[in-house]
Amino acid sequence: MPPADHAGRGAGRDGVEQGVERGRTRGVDGGCERGADRGFERGVALARAARRGDTLALHDLLDHLTPYISRICRPIALDDGPDATQEALVAVFTSLRSLRDPEALYGWVRGISVREAVRVAKRAARARPAESADVPERGDPQLAADIDDVLSRLSPQHRAVLVLRDVEGMDEESAAAVLGVPAGTAKSRLHRARQSFRKAWNG
Repeated sequence: MPPADHAGRGAGRDGVEQGVERGRTRGVDGGCERGADRGFERGVALARAARRGDTLALHDLLDHLTPYISRICRPIALDDGPDATQEALVAVFTSLRSLRDPEALYGWVRGISVREAVRVAKRAARARPAESADVPERGDPQLAADIDDVLSRLSPQHRAVLVLRDVEGMDEESAAAVLGVPAGTAKSRLHRARQSFRKAWNG
């Protein structure tokens, strides 16, 4: 997710959607893109061939999915996004035969990516506990220097629900299914995450 353009940042920003929108990129499985973008059809075709044992198709599929997976993992795992992307690619590689319907490829990959990104982010947080000296004081001009900086102040679980709702555009029930939590839990996480994002963004 690229750094935010801060022109106009301030009182007019009353939700995470406005901040994240500057770095938003539609996924290859976005509804209106299915007809215009052949990436969706190519991914499905490669998945079908790979499931039949075509090794070349499998490698092409992983290459094809890497940008999509990276886009999901990076805002959740932040600096550890590349590690999360690799972990997700390994999970796709080892679990592809469990994908019953190739048409569901991108939703299936999205779920794997979110779970791996959250897991890697939690592991990194345990390995590198934040020191108070590394956290800007309130009012520091760097507090909301870019979206990554703001997201780093949220938990991996909160970053995950923000990505699913405000970047991927999923509804609460679908986001909850990906996260493996009740819809009510996803809704409360989203509410707290948006509040925290708004507070950090406005500094």
